Amino acid sequence: MSSVAAGLTPEEKPWRRLRQLRWIADFLQHEEQVFLLLSLLIGALTGLAVVAFILVTERLGMRIYPVGSAAWRRLMMPIAGSLAMGFLLYRYFPNARGSGVPQTKAALFAHNGYISLKTVLGKFFCTATTLASGIPLGREGPSVQVGAGIASVLGRYLGLRPEKVKALIPVGAAAAVAAAFNTPMAAVMFALEEVVGDLHAPVLGSVVLASATAWAVLRLILGNNPLFKVPEYELRSAWELIVYALLGVAGGFVSVAFTQLLLRLRKFFLHLPAKTRWWHPVVGGVLVGIMGLFVPQALGVGYSYVGDALNGTMVLKIMLLLIVLKFFGVTVSYATGNAGGIFGPALFLGAMLGGAIGTVAHHLLPAYTAAPGAYALVGMGALFAGIVRAPMTSVLMIFEMTRDYAVIVPLMIANMTSLFISSRLQKEPVYEVLAHQDGIALPTSAERGAPEQRTVQNIMRRSPQVLSANATAAEALEQTRTSPYPAWPVTEKTYFFGLVTRENLERALAEGNAGTTLTNLVNPLGIPYFHADLPLHLALERMSMSELEVVPVVHRADAHKLEGIVTRKDILDAYGIH
Repeated sequence: MSSVAAGLTPEEKPWRRLRQLRWIADFLQHEEQVFLLLSLLIGALTGLAVVAFILVTERLGMRIYPVGSAAWRRLMMPIAGSLAMGFLLYRYFPNARGSGVPQTKAALFAHNGYISLKTVLGKFFCTATTLASGIPLGREGPSVQVGAGIASVLGRYLGLRPEKVKALIPVGAAAAVAAAFNTPMAAVMFALEEVVGDLHAPVLGSVVLASATAWAVLRLILGNNPLFKVPEYELRSAWELIVYALLGVAGGFVSVAFTQLLLRLRKFFLHLPAKTRWWHPVVGGVLVGIMGLFVPQALGVGYSYVGDALNGTMVLKIMLLLIVLKFFGVTVSYATGNAGGIFGPALFLGAMLGGAIGTVAHHLLPAYTAAPGAYALVGMGALFAGIVRAPMTSVLMIFEMTRDYAVIVPLMIANMTSLFISSRLQKEPVYEVLAHQDGIALPTSAERGAPEQRTVQNIMRRSPQVLSANATAAEALEQTRTSPYPAWPVTEKTYFFGLVTRENLERALAEGNAGTTLTNLVNPLGIPYFHADLPLHLALERMSMSELEVVPVVHRADAHKLEGIVTRKDILDAYGIH
């Protein structure tokens, strides 16, 4: 076929290339404006996706559980749904398990903003089916991953630089929360407080635009219907604040128990052989099915029952029973790998706990306490703050749900009390531990919030001398005789074992173990390491505390993937200290 038949003559090809280069140059010149327009598009698409998520889940649920359906459905549908989705998650969508928030943070900090279209579609379909079958997890966490995934796919399709694709992740996450909860301000706060970990992040404008756009799409399609319809509340007496503080204490202890049970169960199932993971979700399905057979309120996320608690129409015994059933149903369902989040369950448990405490308080002190519904509302915020560790998001979310300022002070007291207790008894936030269980090392709050721009990746040595794991101590000592470093990475192909020091090698020879391989001289459980995005001042501080001269730099998503090394001299040179 000639070039003319193909559509371009040889003379036209250079001009086309020139036009492409001019378009790229013009794009880069107006990149910020394009980024804002892209934020609007992400907000609209994510809003549509969340609306579809809501409608598909509800309508599929009505088909699975039609009005007046037989009791056997409550037993078998959670089992069948978890078994079918467990196989799909294992075989086709392994990255769609669980909540979606840890995976979103991992994409932001460890994978250059990459979330595949396959994962987005799998998350949408598997979560919708799982929730419709009665598994008591939430849709909000999965919505975050879907929204972030839409942003990631769109950014890569348009050829944005990796830095800009990463910046789109919190934009999509905020849009998802705004549409899922009908709370645009809380969505902005969540994206900055939890996903990015920096309230002064430069993406604030884009996050606000996407959140507002997704919220507008939700209102346009589903109307201005709040997630929960609540009456007006009032603070009867200043003494009532003591009861709210006690609610915060209870919320803190329940948050810790919930988090630790979930993490320990998940750790147990992750340690089982990988080939068995396809049936793990059905363990949660069986438990939920048995619960649902006898107590139908145990099925699903249960927002309608939350509404009953908020309006004071649920009796104390039922609330106490649902706290116990949901506590175990949610933790087991999540730990076994079902697709779904813990946002909704946290709100449910908080509403039941607050409603129960409010019922008792109002019975004992009717003249000094508000109706139980007020305590249910504050309890939602207390559990959310204690489990998710996003207290400001919690306050804004409850305020937007009620549009009532009277509840703010009790809410802040309960939130801070719950947060204080949970953070003391469970040091690491739940999402960070979940990511760590998956092999992802998320940056700490100190690392994310550091104002310094210089990081380890700016000075690290990317092609250091490495030693083979199969080399003997004598061979390694000979290879490093002229090396200026006191320690070297030990690898086997691309697998990083750890560091071996000159002192280790010389001791092995002195003890007559010259033939010992390096794998026996490296302690794989005690490898100190840095990540490439670690601020230099923190790297220097940690090297000083550990008295190390050489530290390996590994990938956040794989501690056995070596990216380079950094020396104490390199850091001191970067600061101009000689």
